[in-house]
Amino acid sequence: MHILVLGGAGMAGRKFIERLARDGQLGGKTIAKITAQDVVAAQAPAGAAFAFEAVVSDLAVPGQAEALIASRPELIVHLAAVVSGEAEADFEKGYRINLDGTRFLFEAIRLAGGYKPRLVFTSSVAVFGAPFHEKIEDEFFTTPLTSYGTQKAICELLLSDYSRRGFFDGISIRFPTICVRPGTPNKAASGFFSNIIREPLNGIEAVLPVSDQVRHWHASPRSAVNFLIHASTMDLGAVGPRRALTMPGYSCTVAEQIESLRKVAGDNVVARIKRVPDPVIDKIVEGWPRNFDPQRALSLGFKAESSFDEIIRIHIEDELGGNFVK
Repeated sequence: MHILVLGGAGMAGRKFIERLARDGQLGGKTIAKITAQDVVAAQAPAGAAFAFEAVVSDLAVPGQAEALIASRPELIVHLAAVVSGEAEADFEKGYRINLDGTRFLFEAIRLAGGYKPRLVFTSSVAVFGAPFHEKIEDEFFTTPLTSYGTQKAICELLLSDYSRRGFFDGISIRFPTICVRPGTPNKAASGFFSNIIREPLNGIEAVLPVSDQVRHWHASPRSAVNFLIHASTMDLGAVGPRRALTMPGYSCTVAEQIESLRKVAGDNVVARIKRVPDPVIDKIVEGWPRNFDPQRALSLGFKAESSFDEIIRIHIEDELGGNFVK
């Protein structure tokens, strides 16, 4: 089995590939090769039994998508994107990468002829916009209030139509905000949700730019990988023509995040959070959904954490070797 991971150098792509290297198979099929594409070189996973190829390219450049699918990988996992804050700050870049690059990929597959891969597209809960119900159900309409959310919503529609026409077998999975993200802060407007946990656990001061009453929908990186694996192997006939699914997660306020951090790590760690309001981020977050009732995804076997304490403990276990700076 040959797998193409677009955005393979990013956090989710790296963790997905590492998981596949540990398992050696996916859905009962032995993995022969993984091609990881990104704008920077992805690192080969340790101990992998399969061949690994890192491709440095820009999916939004004409001809790149055709080159990537020339070997006809059976599974394509599309994680490549300009994140929310950057897509809002740079309108042209957001549409070029998030929309044009995706459409180039879809068209390359369609025009290849006789080629019908499984395609997993990572969308976002940013496809929804206020005003919201208390819990957003599966029938809630998509009216995004950011350019990033709009780009993701358009790609969801394209994926459903290309799947309906039989060009590929696709599914869009709407990620919650993935928290706690390892590494250094990125340009996502949602980055502070991770920053206020990750940095204090590392003994570093973190900035909280919004009110602690902001409520949001979260899942861990471990759950994100599980979402990708399940979407890659499940029977898509059970999904039906509505190919976009909101993933499970855990809803909590920033204040509840902080209390979970206090419970898991103590007052000294929480004291490293510094409140510095940022009206730009506050405005973006204001238009985001807060809570969901993702019955379709749950009924199809997707799972996530049931508390923010669990999310923090997963970060300490997976990224910090079980230790943190007290």
